[in-house]
Amino acid sequence: MNEAITASAKALLATPKNIVVVGHKNPDGDAVGSCLALANTLNAMGHEAQVIMPNDFPDFLKWLPDCEQVLIFDKEVEKSTRFINDAELIFTLDFNALDRTGDMVQPLSEATADFILIDHHQQPDDYAAVIYSDTAMSSTCEMVFHFIDALGKLDLITADTATLLYTGIMTDTGSFRYPATSATTHRVIAHLIECGVNNAEIHQNIYDTNTPDRIALLGVALQNMKILPEYRTAYITLSQQELDENNFKKGDTEGFVNYALSVSGVVFALIFIENKQEQIVKISLRSKGSFSVNEFARKYFNGGGHTNAAGGRSSLPLDKTITEFISILPSHKKELTDES
Repeated sequence: MNEAITASAKALLATPKNIVVVGHKNPDGDAVGSCLALANTLNAMGHEAQVIMPNDFPDFLKWLPDCEQVLIFDKEVEKSTRFINDAELIFTLDFNALDRTGDMVQPLSEATADFILIDHHQQPDDYAAVIYSDTAMSSTCEMVFHFIDALGKLDLITADTATLLYTGIMTDTGSFRYPATSATTHRVIAHLIECGVNNAEIHQNIYDTNTPDRIALLGVALQNMKILPEYRTAYITLSQQELDENNFKKGDTEGFVNYALSVSGVVFALIFIENKQEQIVKISLRSKGSFSVNEFARKYFNGGGHTNAAGGRSSLPLDKTITEFISILPSHKKELTDES
């Protein structure tokens, strides 16, 4: 955070306020962790902060401290809307455009409160009074740590708040192996451990609680994986029928795309997941090196994200989405095959 951003944020937080902290639709560990950690700190500063998520988050995050205090918009629309209408300040975390909040976009767009954006995705929209955007950051949780530090409030980080921040950083960096993991990231992690984080327990709670159904679904996903060596690309498909047959629950496909990216020689990996309820195909994209899945997702699949991790969607049926995707690859062959 630079001095201007810090000064603007401090001015907005100079007196106690009713505050809403919002994450994106289909919240992940970074969204839930950053929102709850910031809300905890704001409450400790004398504000009244409420976290609202557009929809529910996966079961593997339900152990997080204070997660039971999160309002789920699509389950409590009227109550959530009242909080938004009454807010004097709204923080939006881990997303760069209000339409990433699904049905919450309308009350947020009509809100009279000032906004503060904290996010590490590319090309943020210009809707906030204060924009703290840094695409080089490992995670929004790391940014929230720096935000708290800039406010001079690191002493308010409790063991629970540190656990929330650690979880978001760990999950968004793939357990600290992605390129955005910096020396500063590790210094932040060291500070959080000194605050009382049990890092081994967090890792176990996130990664070692697979259900038999999830393991079976992973087997189906791996069986469906196709490798296109001429494009150094691999992709996975999961149909609605396959999801249903394996009792799919939110979060079950988390990390599946990384298996495709782990194949030797592959630099571009995707997973296509059919969602007949929403009549779309959800797409997660990953890459190694300089091939930008953010640009690819923005150009072809109504999405975006980071250089090496992005999301998108298609309104075509699953088979036609795959056909369209394969037809696009030749125009990117040079980029993909030049990657070292």
